[in-house]
Amino acid sequence: MPLPKAQTLFGYSPEAPELSKAEVSRRFDELMATIDSLPTRHVGASEVAQAFGEGRGIDFGARPGNAFEALTKALDGPDIAKAMSSDALASVTSALEALKAEQPDLMKDITPSSPIGTGLVAYDLEAPAKMLTPRPTPLRNRLPRKKGIGLSHQFKVISGFTGTATGGVANIHPGIGDTTQTNFAPSGASNALYYARGPKISYAGYDKTVAYSQFSVSDAVTWSAQYAGQGYQDVRQLSRTSLLYSSMLLEERMLLMGRGTSGRGFLGAVAAPTGVALTARTAAGSEVALSGFTTNVYVKVTSDAGDFGQSVLSTAANVGVTAGQVVDVTCVLPAGATGVRVYVSTGASDPGDASRWYAGRVGYNTFTLQGALPTSGVAASTITADTTAYTNGYDGILPICTGPDSGYVNRLNAVLSNTNPGSEWQTAFAALYDAVKADPDRTLLNGSDRKQLSDALKTNSSSNYRMTITQDQLTGVTLGDVVNTIINEVTGKGVAVEVHPWMPQGNAPIISDTLPLPDSEVSDVWSVFNVQDLLGVDWPVTQFAFESSSYWMGALLCYAPAWNGAITGIKKA
Repeated sequence: MPLPKAQTLFGYSPEAPELSKAEVSRRFDELMATIDSLPTRHVGASEVAQAFGEGRGIDFGARPGNAFEALTKALDGPDIAKAMSSDALASVTSALEALKAEQPDLMKDITPSSPIGTGLVAYDLEAPAKMLTPRPTPLRNRLPRKKGIGLSHQFKVISGFTGTATGGVANIHPGIGDTTQTNFAPSGASNALYYARGPKISYAGYDKTVAYSQFSVSDAVTWSAQYAGQGYQDVRQLSRTSLLYSSMLLEERMLLMGRGTSGRGFLGAVAAPTGVALTARTAAGSEVALSGFTTNVYVKVTSDAGDFGQSVLSTAANVGVTAGQVVDVTCVLPAGATGVRVYVSTGASDPGDASRWYAGRVGYNTFTLQGALPTSGVAASTITADTTAYTNGYDGILPICTGPDSGYVNRLNAVLSNTNPGSEWQTAFAALYDAVKADPDRTLLNGSDRKQLSDALKTNSSSNYRMTITQDQLTGVTLGDVVNTIINEVTGKGVAVEVHPWMPQGNAPIISDTLPLPDSEVSDVWSVFNVQDLLGVDWPVTQFAFESSSYWMGALLCYAPAWNGAITGIKKA
């Protein structure tokens, strides 16, 4: 801060309101001469140490906190008072008091918030940005990836012949006698050619065509973002890496729960739920009574199809509600639905879909409305078309395992058994074996559903299971257990229990990786065929941005859907 001018310091005093320039100059020269004549002393390190360490020697006194205090302390010194006239001293003191009000900086310290609000400090910014982005892709990592050509992949299936009891082919008795005659005329021929031979066997089969789809996602980095990030992070590299992982994660979800349209030979859209019913009852246990309602509650639901969409809305259902109650929403879910999404409104009459708000989703057919009713978010009026199936898409593992060609589907709409843990899977294993002699390899679960299965094992009261809690030599105890294998009680094979990170709660596909048929010509039940596997494209610069895209073209194939199954509608415990 600049020093005050001489006119400001000496140009006014109560005794002489108006002074000549000569008098001002004289007073200033008098102050400077006095300051120059003051005795000086150079203090060495030993004297400083002696003064502070032993409490004697030089008395430094309190340091001035700011410019105003420094000037005030100097004027209070005996040497200044002796050397200056009373008029000059009074003039300087008066001027400092006036400057104190006019220039607050005289009173300020340099602190973390002064003289700049954000402080004269360095930023301890750690580079680069931390990537807290989970990106597991277990299906993509496991499934074979094979080369495709053209626009679709085709194969032919012999689904049964006499004696297999599959493919709809009936069994026949092979017994013959000397007089047995069998017609060996070609199929469709009008003449009969009877021979003394055993009866002819029959076959069943079909053609299968799986259309390929194209997939791509893109990203862009503006020049300003790239260049401004220099020294902190390579933003363009971050964009490319994120684009790669995003493509892999989206393909993982397609492999798990994608649905193609029926017009391209896939399963097609999932229908809306039917039989929607509401039941108001007193809140029990840890439930929170409804609030925010007015007379009635109105509900519409959709069939959930996982991450990619939902069906059209169902018809509306309503019920009257009173204080202290919750409302159970039940419905009949169609085949292929991974659960239900609920939209709710309230009023003396139905206010319509624009005021009907998304309330949540579950993986089974019952949803309990409790707590404060939603008043914002996703409105039912935005659900104008089905989004469960996509033209540029294919059927994933979960839709195939719950579809019409699956070997077994059971919608529980209940919690897993506590009295006989794993019995739901044993029923499925038996049904699959009876149908096609299937011997599954693994089952995929949502994390909470696997926990429920493990808890059922730990809490059931039968003596069929034994667990040991181990203790080390000190005080540590290993507590807890988890189901990692279910023994197929039909075949004796261990079926791996795995958590899939993106599995919708309430669903558990049962998967065969291989077939128990050595000459089936099927090395892998599930395979990914790609005309072009995942690649990255950096587009030519046509604007002030670096733009990139990913691209791949292919489809998922299941050669033997009947060797797979699913348990759905697992209610959250």
